[in-house]
Amino acid sequence: MAASLPSILNDWFAGRGWHPRRHQMDMLAAGRRGDHALLVAPTGAGKTLAGFLPTLVDLIESPTEGLHTLYVSPLKALAVDVRRNLLTPIEEMGLPIRVETRSGDTPSDRKARQRARPPQILLTTPESLSLLLSYPDSFLMFADLRTVIIDEVHAFATQKRGDLLNLSLARLQSINAGLRRVALSATVADVDAYRAWLAPDGDIDTVTPVLGEDGAPPHVTILTPEGRVPWSGHSGKYAANQVMAEIERRQTTLVFCNTRGLAELIFQELWSVNDANLPIAIHHGSLSIEARRKVESAMAAGKLRALVATASLDLGVDWGNVDCVIQMGAPKGSSRLLQRIGRANHRLDMASEAILIPGNRFEYLEARAALDAVEAGERDADDFRPGSLDVLAQHVMGLACAAPFREDDLLAEIRSSTPYSALTDDAFANILHFIEGGGYALRAYDRFKRLTRDPDGAWRVSHPNFIAQHRLNAGIIVDQPALAVRFANGRKLGTVEEGFAATLRPGDSFFFSGMALEVVRMDTSDLVVRATAKQARIPSWGGTRMAMSTRLADRVRHFLAEPDQWHRFPDDVREWLEVQKYRSALPRPGQLLIETFPHEGRHYLVCYSFEGWNAHQSLGMLLTRRMDAQGLMPLGFVSNDYALAVYGLKPVTDPASLFSADILDHEFVEWVEQSSLLKRAFRDVAVISGLIERQHPGKRKTGRQVTFSTDLIYDVLRKYQPDHLLLKAAWADARARMTDVGRLGDLIDRAASTMLHVELDRVSPLAVPLLILIGREHVAQGDAEDALLIEAEALVEQAMRTA
Repeated sequence: MAASLPSILNDWFAGRGWHPRRHQMDMLAAGRRGDHALLVAPTGAGKTLAGFLPTLVDLIESPTEGLHTLYVSPLKALAVDVRRNLLTPIEEMGLPIRVETRSGDTPSDRKARQRARPPQILLTTPESLSLLLSYPDSFLMFADLRTVIIDEVHAFATQKRGDLLNLSLARLQSINAGLRRVALSATVADVDAYRAWLAPDGDIDTVTPVLGEDGAPPHVTILTPEGRVPWSGHSGKYAANQVMAEIERRQTTLVFCNTRGLAELIFQELWSVNDANLPIAIHHGSLSIEARRKVESAMAAGKLRALVATASLDLGVDWGNVDCVIQMGAPKGSSRLLQRIGRANHRLDMASEAILIPGNRFEYLEARAALDAVEAGERDADDFRPGSLDVLAQHVMGLACAAPFREDDLLAEIRSSTPYSALTDDAFANILHFIEGGGYALRAYDRFKRLTRDPDGAWRVSHPNFIAQHRLNAGIIVDQPALAVRFANGRKLGTVEEGFAATLRPGDSFFFSGMALEVVRMDTSDLVVRATAKQARIPSWGGTRMAMSTRLADRVRHFLAEPDQWHRFPDDVREWLEVQKYRSALPRPGQLLIETFPHEGRHYLVCYSFEGWNAHQSLGMLLTRRMDAQGLMPLGFVSNDYALAVYGLKPVTDPASLFSADILDHEFVEWVEQSSLLKRAFRDVAVISGLIERQHPGKRKTGRQVTFSTDLIYDVLRKYQPDHLLLKAAWADARARMTDVGRLGDLIDRAASTMLHVELDRVSPLAVPLLILIGREHVAQGDAEDALLIEAEALVEQAMRTA
């Protein structure tokens, strides 16, 4: 098999005692045929080398200057890591191949040099590629490009970044029709869907699927300290001592958390029990680039015993000395869990070791479901959707910056991009007219007139200033308004969101970057701090919470309905379910259980739908509005991934009337339009589409300034042009990203035919985790926390009493 490799590559493999794997040679064969290819192989199977193998062979057999291969990854850190790993064989073989990275962190002089004299292999991100395509010399730079490699394709194919990347692929293909597309992933559920996404014109037959051999099955356990699982909480911080014990007995441990705030909390909990003073660190996306690179280098050098991290590190980064991954809280999906497990050992023939630490009893069921899904090889489904209009507007403006274009030619190119294959003539005309003048409601303002149509029909940028403005502001990731966290000497630690910063005053303390910091002063862009030993709080960050995947939710529902599975659970979890079944009911798969009961002068309705926090938050808003209209005097609601509790002053005797299907036609539309949801979504699409700029040369707008600008335009468009394409784009975002309306719709649809209403005289065992949350939402510190614990114990006693 290795005979088809050049001798220098064959010798390199042999010198390491290796031989190419079957899928690596299959990728080489696809490359020699000029086929597009999708490789799906487990972590540790050598996917990156498989993707680059045809490139290395081509450059060995036919050396060339100029850009040969473009590698695109979702993370800057991954591009840096891949460069380090790719340079090893190149340098050991003495190959004259230049490999460079390009991202927002790349110095401007190097960026300019890369365009004039690009390396043979360039590693970049979707946003940086899009910017490269906005330059006139892009046609020359990419004229001889042979291959584009998209790593961790599952991480963005179904998102807006995937829309932008796919549009960029269409442009690259128009520059060089012979370009070959390659995508790599370890966690793809629907191979054909990804082949269609990758293929020009969506023709999956042009994409060769390459499947890697299975590796050693991972060894995954669920940690339940002292055999008890908490009633509530989601952090797993109760297990800090046990986690520290695992860290002490291993070489290097990665501790994954689902949010940045949780990462800061867990780091502090671990540090407080780090009696051996082991070197541990923290890594998340809000830390400064310097802090993240320092931590990444320390991990690569084997200097850390543990790293607490978020999704900023769960994609592809290869640290061979990691021998265990610990997941704090529920994993939310089997694919995400597999991705994180794969960070341990990073070898196909060795079992990756992982420990799950559920935050509460529902999370125990979810963790068990995720473990079963991993063992069964089940992946989470991906939701492919039509491409976003705001992304398309940004892309069209970028291409106009490179050169004038003709409408029909560009439309044909865009339709060759699978997410935009169904784009209508009218929709594209609306995009052009939007960039031309902002839409008729904004046509009086020159700053929105970015495109001009010449008499010969060609479209061009109206003024060079708009080109500079585009390159300064282009991008898909719209950060929440944030303040830089700095020491008085100017050293930047990272950023916190304006909303959290607004709750702080000089003298207040908070944890950040693993340190306790005291606020010295605050201005419009900076939060100046100093280190402190004072008691501190955990920062909060906005953004959409990860919901439990639909496939894990289905598995949890089956657990509830199958008592013969309960022997696998800890005694307290099994007792919890047994008492629930005795006192109330457990829903069958597909059934919607509704409980109503009084508690401490209030009347509660609890809905167990398992559709995720976002869908439950939306449903809570809608139910309280409908209850108010029925005179039931609602007081509020609380939710988690598994259930929703609404409480008020009057009992709900007919829950079916609250769940009628027209709630999504009337109350939902009215609620979204009156809430901040749509304005927040509009802010994002206005920035992405280029209508509102975040930066001017030498100056960046504050988050408040951006929000003020977008709110003004939002109000104008709502009044004078309600069918504006950005309002449509904002609605699409609000429905999908912020409210999980698809899952909400499924819940409402099945409510009419499957609802099981159980009236109780007191709280049920299944409802306890939610009712504890109600108290925690208003708690501060100290004595109040102790009072809550006493209250929770009384609540548990009441719920678990069978007489």
